[in-house]
Amino acid sequence: MAVTGASAGIGRETALAFAREGARVGACARRLERLRHLAEAIAALGGEVLVREVDVAEPRAVSRFVEEVVGRFGRLDVLVNNAGAGVGGRVEETPAEEYERLMRVNYFSTVDGCRAAVPIMRRQGSGVILNVSSIVGHRAMPGGAAYAATKAAQISLTESLRAELRGSGVYACSVHPIGTETEFAEVAARASGGRSGGPVGPQQTAADVARAIVRAARRPRPEIYPYAPSRLVVLFNALAPGPRRQESGEALVFRRARRAAGLLAPPERRIPEGCGLCALPRRAQPWSISHWFMRSPTSHSRFLWAAAAFSASMRSS
Repeated sequence: MAVTGASAGIGRETALAFAREGARVGACARRLERLRHLAEAIAALGGEVLVREVDVAEPRAVSRFVEEVVGRFGRLDVLVNNAGAGVGGRVEETPAEEYERLMRVNYFSTVDGCRAAVPIMRRQGSGVILNVSSIVGHRAMPGGAAYAATKAAQISLTESLRAELRGSGVYACSVHPIGTETEFAEVAARASGGRSGGPVGPQQTAADVARAIVRAARRPRPEIYPYAPSRLVVLFNALAPGPRRQESGEALVFRRARRAAGLLAPPERRIPEGCGLCALPRRAQPWSISHWFMRSPTSHSRFLWAAAAFSASMRSS
């Protein structure tokens, strides 16, 4: 197997998790000293490892790494495109150079890895590509447009690739962590230069994400949510994409659940002056899922329970 961005966080834990399962590991990152420590840890587990210093932002850097892994181990069963960078800031505040940098690191490196791995796996007749996206690829937050755009691009890439690979024995999966307890947020904050934006909502450990990735390699699924309740975020975003306030997806889910249970007062519905809605009779007002949620607490509560049951069933399947 091969994993990018393996010097810390999700990448490092993924490399260790696969090594514990007996896999031969190829790991790359920019920080060679950390990779050496990773190699020592894998060797202590009795595993075989190849580490390479790679800047994934460079054209074809990931392709060359994949070729080295195949040259060393003879095949490639799993590729985890994990390398990533982040930055915070409002759309107009974030320099164009930051958008370009994140696209190179987060998205184009994923494209490079997929383009290198697919022909190899097609020849083998098997293989799993896991692209580590984020929950914000489905539900972007204020102050995080540059990062979220790259994660959404990864999701679209993976969806298209998955359809192209149907029937080949090769699988393409996207992984959608929530905020993770790693150095990622700290590094992104430094790169942001004091601009707003950062992780919100619950956090999970890198080891949690790594375990979910290993399970997905054994039993591929289209989308992997290491934090199961975040499936509801995707569901709500599809049904009600325009909430009154931009909140974290998790906060939105639990706030609505508490309101449905009568623990929060219904929000005041404010309609902009001059929009024409005020003059419409109630039945003539435009209908939307969001409007139904606010007007029908009983149906809303039932829907929440059904969505939670669906999430639990998908997790166990």
